[in-house]
Amino acid sequence: MNGIIGSGIFALPAVAMQQAGYFSPWVFLIAALLITTIALSFARAASFFKETGGPIVYTTHSFGRFVGFQTGWLLYISRVAGLAASSNLLVSYASWFLPALDTPLIRPMAVAMLISFYTWINYIGVRNSLTLLYVLTILKLAPLFLLVLFGLPSTELDAIIGASVPEMRALGEAILILMYAFIGFEVAVINAGESKNPKADIPIALVTTVALVSVFYIAIQVVSISVDPAIAETKTPLAQVAERLIGPIGASILALGAVFSIAGSSATSMLVGPRLTFALSKQETIPKWFAAVHPKFGTPGNSILFCGGLGILLGVSGGFVWLATVSTLVRFITYALTIASLPRIEKTMDKDPRQFAIPGGLIVPVFAFLLSIWLVGHASLKAWAAAIFLSLIGSAFYFIRRQRFITRTAQLKQR
Repeated sequence: MNGIIGSGIFALPAVAMQQAGYFSPWVFLIAALLITTIALSFARAASFFKETGGPIVYTTHSFGRFVGFQTGWLLYISRVAGLAASSNLLVSYASWFLPALDTPLIRPMAVAMLISFYTWINYIGVRNSLTLLYVLTILKLAPLFLLVLFGLPSTELDAIIGASVPEMRALGEAILILMYAFIGFEVAVINAGESKNPKADIPIALVTTVALVSVFYIAIQVVSISVDPAIAETKTPLAQVAERLIGPIGASILALGAVFSIAGSSATSMLVGPRLTFALSKQETIPKWFAAVHPKFGTPGNSILFCGGLGILLGVSGGFVWLATVSTLVRFITYALTIASLPRIEKTMDKDPRQFAIPGGLIVPVFAFLLSIWLVGHASLKAWAAAIFLSLIGSAFYFIRRQRFITRTAQLKQR
């Protein structure tokens, strides 16, 4: 749940209202139902494996080393784009207290300084990163629960029930961007090797978590558009709703909670991202430089610096919505690859009656795969260009490493 509830819910109520109006809670519901089909597919795949790695393990098993690498690299890109997106959003909410932060000159500097801070914290030791993450996690959920609690009496169900459906293209774009609020559930399968009974526990955790988060998000959207339909025009929608409900004090509390929550999401991305490139380097799929460990701090220093530098580059080059779209786009490509690996997993792996089973067999995964393809088709050309460019960087790293391996092997044979 902590992996899913991060920065998205603090900005997306406004984006959903812009694109779907009073139909936006239904868009959240559609997104929730669709992401559930993907989570069920992941749960089925996870029930075959005990190894750590999640999608990387599944796609490597079915399609080979290069596809497995690209899956891991795209997960990494999603993390870095998410770091850049959440850092932009944090600056937006922090500008509630310091308006100068949202000026054209100061904003990029603030984003760069924020990501640099996360980079430094990670560089000097993982213990510092985890301590920061624990504190931020404790502080982030209470304001959201209070917002729902105070706002439920103000809900306008008639307007929501009778809302008109947007045209299909706009609906697809709205669902794609709202999916940013739901992604992150796959973190449960990445660490499967550290669970006591991953084949049984992880599928239950996936489905239960997605269901609980979905109900929570829909409640927030219903409250938000009922209390203040004008949230479509602001970058800090939940703070504006809190101000209408409780006054300036409530808005300040919510904005502060948003800062803590988004900071926690950013800290998670900065903690996990460099470990992905470190792991890929240890698997000899990208250059050894990424696997270098700092002699004093014991951290993957080079991977951390690269992640921070790429995060700053993305963070100052685009706003929240575009960065969130890029993050969601590449994440859904990995989802599609993972789901596509399921038929071969079903064919080649031993089955157990106690495994998690999806009613209807592969019908749900086929739907989830087609859904993923449909959704990525609604991404903008700019988002696709960024995703392809970043994927090509990873491919270059892979083939450089592969060529060095071939050369080294040939030299050893000559000896």
